[in-house]
Amino acid sequence: MAFDPASLKYDANGLIPCIAQDHENGDVLMMAWMNADAVAQTLATGRVTYWSRSRAAFWVKGDTSGHVQHLVELRVDCDRDCLLVRVHQHGPACHTNRRSCFYTVVRDGAEVITMEPMTGAES
Repeated sequence: MAFDPASLKYDANGLIPCIAQDHENGDVLMMAWMNADAVAQTLATGRVTYWSRSRAAFWVKGDTSGHVQHLVELRVDCDRDCLLVRVHQHGPACHTNRRSCFYTVVRDGAEVITMEPMTGAES
């Protein structure tokens, strides 16, 4: 059965959440939004492409930072309303220069930073 991005369940703004995961170690790197065209572009180019809500434009991960995400696999959840992209991540995934956007842990009612920004990040 051929995959059609239009078969996914998008929200009222035509967007679907997409979680990026490191394909080598399973770390959750980030979450961003895609529309049908971003899904299609990601599959066509192998470069993960998101939809930037703040800029109302496509965002090809790494075009400005050099921290590229190469698609290894795209997965669709059982309800077809969320995506998982397993990627090869070059450098940090987070705009704070950390490997993952999920570096804050809530422990005993307090927020704890568990990851420092990367130094000498590969590009």
